[in-house]
Amino acid sequence: MWETLNQGGVWLLTLSLFAMGLLGCVLPFLPGHLLIFTGAVCYRIMLGSEAGIEWWGFAILLLLMAISQLFEIISGSLGSKWFGGSRWGAIGALIGGLAGLFFLPFGLVIGPLIGAFGCEILFAKRSTKESAASGLGSVVGTLSGLVCNLIVGALMIAWFFVDVLWIG
Repeated sequence: MWETLNQGGVWLLTLSLFAMGLLGCVLPFLPGHLLIFTGAVCYRIMLGSEAGIEWWGFAILLLLMAISQLFEIISGSLGSKWFGGSRWGAIGALIGGLAGLFFLPFGLVIGPLIGAFGCEILFAKRSTKESAASGLGSVVGTLSGLVCNLIVGALMIAWFFVDVLWIG
């Protein structure tokens, strides 16, 4: 009976961390992918080697987390370029996105917008209309990055269940 209660507690903690992680994939003040990874690690630590998740399963989770973080950082720049921005607009969106981290949650959207627009005007000497398009592109890219973060978070959780229930 105690073993069943123990496993239920382990699953409750794991699923709670996964749920908070999915929220964190779209809410900038929660480290979403890190919470999902922590849920998998806690599951393995609490249940031991018979938990069903192997070391290479963690490697896949880390790879997914790294890909998502990289895309989150560059998504504003990619959006700026996609909407016709120059190299300066992409650099401005990247710098604005990093600066926006200090002004959560709205800074993540407004930072790339201001960065791309400002760099297009100041350094690329582009018109207001072209600069605004670049800034809008950075917002679209940033929001697309949030959607990709959510998809990657769901993939991480799906991989965990595949590894634990079918492979392990």
